Amino acid sequence: MMLGTSFPCGDPMAERRAGFAETLAHLGDFGGAIEALRGAMELVPGWAAGWFRLGEYLEAVGEVGAAAEAWDKAVVADPRDPLGAGLRRDLLRGVPVAESMPPAFVELLFDQYAPRFERSLVGKLNYRGPELLLAALHAQGFERARHALDLGCGTGLMGELLRPQCGCLDGFDISSGMLAEAASKGAYDLLEKRDIAEMAAILPRYDLIVAADVFIYLGALERVIGWCAGALAPGGHFAFTLELGDAPVQLRESRRFAHSRDYVTGLLAEAGFTGVALTDCVLRQDRGQDVAALLVAARAPARVFDREGDGEAEALV
Repeated sequence: MMLGTSFPCGDPMAERRAGFAETLAHLGDFGGAIEALRGAMELVPGWAAGWFRLGEYLEAVGEVGAAAEAWDKAVVADPRDPLGAGLRRDLLRGVPVAESMPPAFVELLFDQYAPRFERSLVGKLNYRGPELLLAALHAQGFERARHALDLGCGTGLMGELLRPQCGCLDGFDISSGMLAEAASKGAYDLLEKRDIAEMAAILPRYDLIVAADVFIYLGALERVIGWCAGALAPGGHFAFTLELGDAPVQLRESRRFAHSRDYVTGLLAEAGFTGVALTDCVLRQDRGQDVAALLVAARAPARVFDREGDGEAEALV
């Protein structure tokens, strides 16, 4: 069902009808809930959260075409799509077309999830991605980083492990709630709110970049892997985790993306990474089942810089 945050529409009559629909749905009367909420939507046709909820009710009674149409209207009403209506629509239609998740959806999801994130992920789902990533790095000869980046740092689970082996540690995340939790650990020298799917290129800065259970929310990885290749110093380490799938990029019912082994190795090769090591593993459970995953570790490509004038212009050659 829809995320727990309240999304008022500003029309008291429509909100009363929506509240009545919620009560009917809770009692199992989805037919009545649909009728009541459709009445509300006649009053506020631009209410994205209302269309999202109506899509959920329609899906519950098997009206998949009407549910997809409702989620279409939610995306039109709010193109930022903080509720992920487009993802639900694509999954329902059986031919997912999304190659990334709406940043507003990811931000809202993790802002809500932040206070209970570690309790749920570690305590209930047996998550152990940071420990496995660090072991994969050590297997590739990693000992200590001068300057490291925890990409999509979340609440700082990875950062806590990395801190003793880093001179300087940065953390980027799209969620303010997650960054607040990470800051409370005192493990980072710098924490910044960033959409890691849309970062501007920088000169080589890091000798270690890690992304623990982050790329499952990005979909297509060409941009972010290219960014990491440019941000790493020669010989720097790059390590991340993925859910393992058969298609290059596959949106799952969990609203997470899976990636194929060939897709990932191809992207790393194109970006110039060397010493690529892929290890099958289980990072967590989902609904009591192990989630097949990949640990990926690689080394940064070698660079030769062409400097002009006073040295401010640098280019890969």
